[in-house]
Amino acid sequence: MRLSAERSIPRPAAEVFEFLADAANNPRWQKGMRRCEWTTPPPTGIGSVYEQEAKFAGRSIISRFEVTTFEPGRSITIETVESTFPISVTRTVEPTSDGCRVTAAISGGPGGVFLVLAPLLRWMAQRSVDADYDRLVEQLSR
Repeated sequence: MRLSAERSIPRPAAEVFEFLADAANNPRWQKGMRRCEWTTPPPTGIGSVYEQEAKFAGRSIISRFEVTTFEPGRSITIETVESTFPISVTRTVEPTSDGCRVTAAISGGPGGVFLVLAPLLRWMAQRSVDADYDRLVEQLSR
């Protein structure tokens, strides 16, 4: 399953990247995110790990993510280390004349009980991602 999102945000790229690179901010803009906590000390970089609990499709999903690529101020990739819904997410922030553009590329897929529902879950997941990135724009445009 591959999902994507792209949004313009009227804030400096460095500020937006700092917000996105701190997983502790995820509950502020991702619906269904119950908690998100770093389990490794700062600063964020390759090898940093966090745990999160989210609710999706009526189920609680507990995942552990590791930062696998990190270009300060520009790009971060996180991948599940443990999860019932393994994914990889790359978020990139690029400066524009009126702020920045955020792009997200998400890949992965359901496992176990979710496998039978893969086509429906892809549609639901894309809708969720789009709504989350709309909330990100609202959060950072204040």
